[in-house]
Amino acid sequence: MSFTVAIVGRPNVGKSTFFNRLLEQRKAIVDDVSGVTRDRQYGVADWNGKMFNVIDTGGFVAGSEDIFEKEIAKQVLIAVEEADAVIFMVDAHTGLTNLDDAMASVLRRSTKPVFLTVNKVDNSERLLEANEFYSMGFEHVFFIAAASGSGSGELLDAIAALISEDASEETAEMNALPKFAIIGQPNVGKSSLLNSLIGQERTIVSEIAGTTRDTIHTHYNLFQKEFVLIDTAGIRRKAKVHEDLEFYSVIRAIKALDEADVCLLVLDAEKGIAQQDLNIFSLAVKKGKGVVVLVNKWDLVNKETNTARDYEVKLKDKLAPFTDVPILFISAKEKTRIFKAIELALDVYESRQRRIPTSQLNEVMLKAAETHHAPVIRGHSLKIKFVTQIPTAVPSFAFFCNFPDDVKQPYKNYLENQLRKNFNFTGVPVRLFFRKK
Repeated sequence: MSFTVAIVGRPNVGKSTFFNRLLEQRKAIVDDVSGVTRDRQYGVADWNGKMFNVIDTGGFVAGSEDIFEKEIAKQVLIAVEEADAVIFMVDAHTGLTNLDDAMASVLRRSTKPVFLTVNKVDNSERLLEANEFYSMGFEHVFFIAAASGSGSGELLDAIAALISEDASEETAEMNALPKFAIIGQPNVGKSSLLNSLIGQERTIVSEIAGTTRDTIHTHYNLFQKEFVLIDTAGIRRKAKVHEDLEFYSVIRAIKALDEADVCLLVLDAEKGIAQQDLNIFSLAVKKGKGVVVLVNKWDLVNKETNTARDYEVKLKDKLAPFTDVPILFISAKEKTRIFKAIELALDVYESRQRRIPTSQLNEVMLKAAETHHAPVIRGHSLKIKFVTQIPTAVPSFAFFCNFPDDVKQPYKNYLENQLRKNFNFTGVPVRLFFRKK
């Protein structure tokens, strides 16, 4: 199992500063995904060759003391439950507060190793004052200044000592595998899809408990294909109102989206695509994730000659403007075309990683710009001189031209379509930037 460390503490003690330092200082850190409710952020850190996951929890601010303690305990408990070790951060500048005490009593009940970390100890006077934190009774106490990084080495050494080589390797490996999120409304068949994919086979290696308690990560390793499936099926029906359920399902889908490379958007063939699906779809596109649309329960639809074709046309009409998306009609229950869905997801994943040589890009795209001249701008014609791909997670291209700010949307669409036609970015959002040559 990979190793996870949570950073907890009341507001403004410097948790995020330390989190960012962990993520920026080491070049091997891979990702920094910000949580949807800004409550937790996830990243992967590397210290002395040991890789581990880091969770930064939000400091909680709420009305009255008791609500605060309830909320803070809830936050801490979730993070502590997910983590293998906890960095409990306090602030030497403010000194010991009731909120620190409230959190400490929650942490004392945990069996996880807790590293009490006193932040903002940036001179010898502060170090003397900081000794009062020993009274909290934690075994491991560290004095650091997150802003400058002083003292953080000893803390990280202590954490690294807990991490086995295997856990570190697993964190690195899991981090490098493609991640596919299964998203969609409740009851469209997300869990059935997951179960059909992994059901009978016993060669699947691990069920990894999700980074949030709502998403389940399953390590899939069959038929020479290996990736992580993130299932957002943990949408429990809340006893409360319907809006609540909508709200939770969206939040969970968004959390899974943040982590995923490719999203499998599952629809119910009989119900079609709902507004909430469209919202999730456009969010995935905005976040630059690959998308595959799976129309499930296709076995229940009465079919004529062109049913699938007509259905696809209607669907793309709703998904516009981004219509270069693979659409597959499946039945999770009957296991119809579900492995084809995985192949499509892997294709989209590869397209998202695709890097096009600059020479090839210019040869194709400059020719395309010549063939279809851009509208004239203030009496001058738009000239594209050079095109290059920018090294980002989402395929992005910079077009160097004489009037970068005046390129209109229709012409941008034309260039994007040419890119798609020539280099296959099906299912992947593409970004175009125009810059002064």
